[in-house]
Amino acid sequence: MGYRLREETEFKPKPMILIGDKPILWHIMKIYNHYGHNEFVFTLGYKGHMVKDYFINHKFFTHDITHDTRNGMTHYHNNNSEDFVITFAETGEESMTGKRILLAKQYITEDEFMLTYGDGVADINIDELIKFHRQQKKFGTITGVHPYSKYGLVSVDEDKNLVKSFRQKPLMSEYVSGGFMVFNKKAFKYFDEGPMENGLKRLAAKGQLSFFKHQGFWKSMDTYQEMLELNKLWDKKKPWLIWKDKKNEKFTKLL
Repeated sequence: MGYRLREETEFKPKPMILIGDKPILWHIMKIYNHYGHNEFVFTLGYKGHMVKDYFINHKFFTHDITHDTRNGMTHYHNNNSEDFVITFAETGEESMTGKRILLAKQYITEDEFMLTYGDGVADINIDELIKFHRQQKKFGTITGVHPYSKYGLVSVDEDKNLVKSFRQKPLMSEYVSGGFMVFNKKAFKYFDEGPMENGLKRLAAKGQLSFFKHQGFWKSMDTYQEMLELNKLWDKKKPWLIWKDKKNEKFTKLL
């Protein structure tokens, strides 16, 4: 069950893989939207048309409808449309992540913007993240999270060469980047057309990259097993379901 998501991503981009009955991308957007941030830029690549189709025809997929085949008129019965403003940027299938950011620059009008991956969810407090970023007065801030080990760990008595205990995929003490980043527009000059990590390394080398520690829930989806785990969590605990209607200031996100 630990193989890559090839069976899913062969037919759809990873952000469109369903968690429950919605793409994981929708879940990520709802986290931001809970804190009042509803303007998004999607940097589209592989099968980007599927992302466009889903969100442009979102009402068709999520509403009860009556369709009159005689005149082609469609009536939507409920009014629960999402509060999203989306720019679809065709950044190309072959573009690396750094190039995608640079190509989306033209759509960033604010002095600050947020950036995240399309495959991870968290119960992160976006307000606190932004507050921390502004207090640090740096060009960029990344969110650090504790991942679960992909492997069971073995504790060993080195002197006797004996196994002392097993820990099944424990929460690790080390941090990884969990997405949910904030940048000032000055950060653009540090990115190039290669991987996004090139820009992050340059920012770090200049002392311009802050580290926001998130101690709560976080999980990404890189394997088929992780997709199953996220779906199981959504069916039961829903640990990243934090959203409700809330009006606040708006930022643009790159996803």
